[in-house]
Amino acid sequence: MLYQSEGSQAIAKAVALCRPKVICAYPITPQTHIVEKAGELVRSGQLDGCEFINVESEMAALSVAIGAQSAGVRSYTATSSQGVLYMAEAVYNASGMELPIVMTLGNRAVGAPINIWNDHSDAMAVKDAGWIMLFAETNQEAVDLHIQAFKIAETVKSPVMVCVDGFILTHAYDRIDMPSQDEVDAFLPPYNPETYLDTHDPVAMGAMVSPEYFTEVRYLAHLRKKDSLEVIRRIGNEFAKQFGRDSGGLLHEYNTENAETIIVAMGSMVGTIKDLTDELNAEGEKFGVLSIASYRPFPAAAVAESLKNAEKIIVVEKAFALGVGGILSAEIRLALNGGAVVTVVAGLGGRNITKQMLRECFLSKTDEETVFLGLKRDVISREYRPNC
Repeated sequence: MLYQSEGSQAIAKAVALCRPKVICAYPITPQTHIVEKAGELVRSGQLDGCEFINVESEMAALSVAIGAQSAGVRSYTATSSQGVLYMAEAVYNASGMELPIVMTLGNRAVGAPINIWNDHSDAMAVKDAGWIMLFAETNQEAVDLHIQAFKIAETVKSPVMVCVDGFILTHAYDRIDMPSQDEVDAFLPPYNPETYLDTHDPVAMGAMVSPEYFTEVRYLAHLRKKDSLEVIRRIGNEFAKQFGRDSGGLLHEYNTENAETIIVAMGSMVGTIKDLTDELNAEGEKFGVLSIASYRPFPAAAVAESLKNAEKIIVVEKAFALGVGGILSAEIRLALNGGAVVTVVAGLGGRNITKQMLRECFLSKTDEETVFLGLKRDVISREYRPNC
């Protein structure tokens, strides 16, 4: 059924349709509206049989989810920015214990300086913590990916982080096609864990592992993450078949078949990039867009296949490693076994990304490997003094 809804509230409704038994909540902008709405749904009885737990910190939020999931119940939480850093120890614990928790990350810049607006630096800070990470382009995708996330998580025994651009999506009002409870129940079966804490059948979970076996434990986790690529793809196809929307899977190609230049990006800015490439193609250019839907595990083979005929590859990303450069760009280069990739760092701290800025960048003949979109060079010239 079609609704006009704020992104955060639509996400909360989608999570409720997945029938979690525990929701752990600690507010941090811009994810607060998600857990607020989830709390309303529990309090009103619309989400029956769920315990909504207010906690004292982000670390506590994920720790409670770990405890609940260990006890064998479907659990959910959400956070942003400094919140995911504060819970970092628990982020690693959840993946190490193979607990299928679903968490929304309302993407926001990490300070200092303090900034509450959107970029992807929070997601990049925990990209190697062992979670599956899915990026939503639109609020409809955000809704759909949460429903898929629970099924993916419980199939491969891994926590899943659904990354949703703060404010741009979380606070935007869109037309959302919200599935019915019966439709979601038909897609997502009840949670039936193989191992959980039971006083009648005690097991040890999260036990210490000595050096003799730690490498093997981590290698097995690595293999399972690689195996999950096929599960993400398959469940995305199942969702598309049942709901009629191709909103999951590993990546999305847009006019890439005959493109000479392919733009690679993640998240909400993909829509602006698609609009611009439509205009450029109407002018006789040959542009395509590759949107990465599953960032972790990274679909290197699928990316390489999609980009194999491109004459030029431009990666637009909302985060970068200080002193190194583009993070997503490095993944693309690895997937291609080297090759020329132009990095465009854009939208840091919520700076607007306009079609005109992107047009000038995409059509530029510069040989720069890294471009900072809209960089105020007068400020840099005034403030920068080389240490040497």
